Amino acid sequence: LSLLLLSLPLDLKPQMLSGTVPCLPAYILYMCIRHADYTNDDLKVHSLLTSTINGIKKVLKKHNDDFEMTSFWLSNTCRLLHCLKQYSGDEGFMTQNTAKQNEHCLKNFDLTEYRQVLSDLSIQIYQQLIKIAEGVLQPMIVSAMLENESIQGLSGVKPTGYRKRSSSMADGDNAYCLEAIIRQMNSFHTVMCDQGLDPEIIMQVFKQLFYMINAVTLNNLLLRKDVCSWSTGMQLRYNISQLEEWLRGRNLHQSGAVQTMEPLIQAAQLLQLKKKTHEDAEAICSLCTSLSTQQIVKILNLYTPLNEFEERVTVAFIRMIQAQLQERNDPQQLLLDSKHMFPVLFPFNPSSLTMDSIHIPACLNLEFLNEV
Repeated sequence: LSLLLLSLPLDLKPQMLSGTVPCLPAYILYMCIRHADYTNDDLKVHSLLTSTINGIKKVLKKHNDDFEMTSFWLSNTCRLLHCLKQYSGDEGFMTQNTAKQNEHCLKNFDLTEYRQVLSDLSIQIYQQLIKIAEGVLQPMIVSAMLENESIQGLSGVKPTGYRKRSSSMADGDNAYCLEAIIRQMNSFHTVMCDQGLDPEIIMQVFKQLFYMINAVTLNNLLLRKDVCSWSTGMQLRYNISQLEEWLRGRNLHQSGAVQTMEPLIQAAQLLQLKKKTHEDAEAICSLCTSLSTQQIVKILNLYTPLNEFEERVTVAFIRMIQAQLQERNDPQQLLLDSKHMFPVLFPFNPSSLTMDSIHIPACLNLEFLNEV
């Protein structure tokens, strides 16, 4: 048992399993649990599950900034949880099983209690995964979304040479472009797909990351006069459209990620709308439903004309907006909570694989395991 757990959770490198069945460690662990169940060895079942859970916790603590390792064990923990449900003998989880799969169900033990522990562990691993991904993306966001001029010739009020400075990440001035964010999200997406993480969980990861991009960008917009201009609104709408296109290209458009960016989409439109007449005020109020009154007023106060032909937003116009929005029951805080986490859900996702089709590659050094 100790040899198995040393070889699996503690020593395993995700790259070793490239080209094998995704979530192979979870299937191997389930087969060991099933054998202990078959021999009716109560001590071995509980020892195997407890040691596995502790081993996974230990490896995640050691690699708490490693996206690939964290994604790997999230995939495997979820798959082990699915296996314990799929082969539990509970009819509710067996509806998609083949007759052959039903032969692999547990016979002697009810492991419901361990399913709850694995579910809690999955939530912890998911939260670690999000924290790592956010840590990588956060330094890129302001530069890529608000400062970098990806639409050439839009600069207006920006200093000469800005484009040249921002478009290069090699000069070490922390300037990032949108392509850097998209490259990084491609990398996250590829890792999670290759490791067999459930599509429903991948969607939740990107919904969370898009919420953070929205919150960090909007908060900076609300604090900086130099980016509150018509050209920034144009730039933001272009950047958001590129992110939406990326989601569609990865079949992630149903994830709710775009909806999390609605406040930023509306802020970009607000920067571009006319801001003079009573009709303009009505248009702003009917459009900006995801922004609070405080946020709308703040953007209008910070708004900087692009050139001498454009006028500042008048105090009278801002009062007009406030009068029209006074019925709204808005939250009082100006900034969004960029650390807000949506609750994660792990829907049951049975596997079509049969246990007798699982082969253990020699690279795992598990020769002491015999198929029975």
